[in-house]
Amino acid sequence: MTAHHFDVIIIGSGAAGLTAAINLADKFKVAVLAKGALSDGSTAWAQGGIAAVLEPGDTFDSHIEDTIVAGAGLNNRKTVEFVVENAPDAIEKLAELGVPFNAGESERWHLTREGGHSHRRIVHVNDATGWAVQQALEKAANDHPNITLIPDMVAIDLITGRHGETYSVAPNVWGVYAVSRKTGRVSSYIARATILATGGAGRTYLYSTAPRGATGDGIAMAWRAGARVSNMEFNQFHPTCLYNLDIKNFLITEALRGEGAHLKIPTTGERFMPRFDERAELAPRDIVARAIDHEIKRLGLDFVHLDISHKPADFIREHFPNIHAKLLGLGIDITRDPIPVVPAQHYTCGGVLTDLNARTDLPGLYAAGEVAQSGLHGANRLASNSLLECFVFGAAAARDIAANWDDLPPAPAIRPWDESRVSDSDEEVVVQQCWREIRQFMWNFVGIVRTTKRLERAKHRIDLLRREIADYYGHFRVTPDLIELRNLVEVADLIVRSALLRKESRGLHYTLDYPNMLPNARDTVLIP
Repeated sequence: MTAHHFDVIIIGSGAAGLTAAINLADKFKVAVLAKGALSDGSTAWAQGGIAAVLEPGDTFDSHIEDTIVAGAGLNNRKTVEFVVENAPDAIEKLAELGVPFNAGESERWHLTREGGHSHRRIVHVNDATGWAVQQALEKAANDHPNITLIPDMVAIDLITGRHGETYSVAPNVWGVYAVSRKTGRVSSYIARATILATGGAGRTYLYSTAPRGATGDGIAMAWRAGARVSNMEFNQFHPTCLYNLDIKNFLITEALRGEGAHLKIPTTGERFMPRFDERAELAPRDIVARAIDHEIKRLGLDFVHLDISHKPADFIREHFPNIHAKLLGLGIDITRDPIPVVPAQHYTCGGVLTDLNARTDLPGLYAAGEVAQSGLHGANRLASNSLLECFVFGAAAARDIAANWDDLPPAPAIRPWDESRVSDSDEEVVVQQCWREIRQFMWNFVGIVRTTKRLERAKHRIDLLRREIADYYGHFRVTPDLIELRNLVEVADLIVRSALLRKESRGLHYTLDYPNMLPNARDTVLIP
């Protein structure tokens, strides 16, 4: 086994990971490990934009209150203030890196509005903001001699004291074991500080807008290493994912509703959102997703319609060129036709518990972005706060590492990965079958509307699968698919355990057994 030594290891090559790397690289040697290609993560998929107070008349207080209202009061106010107040500076730094935000007619940038926001405050690059951000960050990272970008390395487990040649119960984290997709060999990546920027756990569900690699790896690895996780019951379901039997994860951005698109019953053309919320289509995502779910179940529909065809065709093509082109290729002209949509899992609001410096419980381990539970989102993420969180906390982790470098102990001698499990499995079908089973019962029993009985049924299946997967993992050589399956069942268990502990309905967690919200908002915290 090969050992690679750096000052800082970053697991994940999206907005949070690359922001941290760029902020660290002037002083430290940094390695960024990507699970697949550098651009395969969630950042590149983000369509809508980035929220910041930039419009005359808008205020930090307004953005803070919008975030806390959307989060059903579960947010950490200090975190929300920290992120909101650092948002304009984050936008400026992205512009300096070359992100070509859309210009306004008279103002510097065009600002759009999304559900839950009281002002126009979303900067964007047409309907492909994430891709533009990803390209700018990758270029800056590629251009820096102190940053080593390593694609196709699948993280297995964090390196802790128990992996030292002299066994220790010290909780410090000193890097990660990872397997190469190309060679199948395991290497250790060793450093004084490690940053988890691995994204969320969307692929725990049957229908998700998340990329293929969103299997909760960072959350599962941190949990196994001894870090607390929090609020895993809050999985955001994006209200409008394209309904298509062949393409199951194409997101229709919230910005369409921000620009006036209506949700309608396909059979009658009736708008239904005004019946559920006075903000209609601009209500927060949890309300819109539950409304769509209600109408689909009430009427026995496969989907509802999202219709922006009443807007001028030139306006639609100019503001949503990628969605227009994509759907045109599928036979839907959004300048004339409504779009069939269904809700789909979109964002993991819970994760590894962190503070304002992105520190986890474990010395030397940081987490930023969707993998973390920083206190920003509460019980439901406000639209376009996700990329913002990545930039602010990626930079915060870098600052804290630099400021406390002398207090981070160097790694001890680390044992090589145990290669005694040398046999290759001839039963890959087992992995695929378990994966499908998890995603199906999580969708059916732990979805938009829950009951205690459904959650208990899911827990029973998870317990059986965990034993099967642990046995399989113990006997065969690790592969990327097996690593992901091991992590999927771990995060599925964390989600269900958290959901069973919450005896109320709040934000994204809605249960028929406890339909009311309790007067005091409390985080769900799981301790290993």
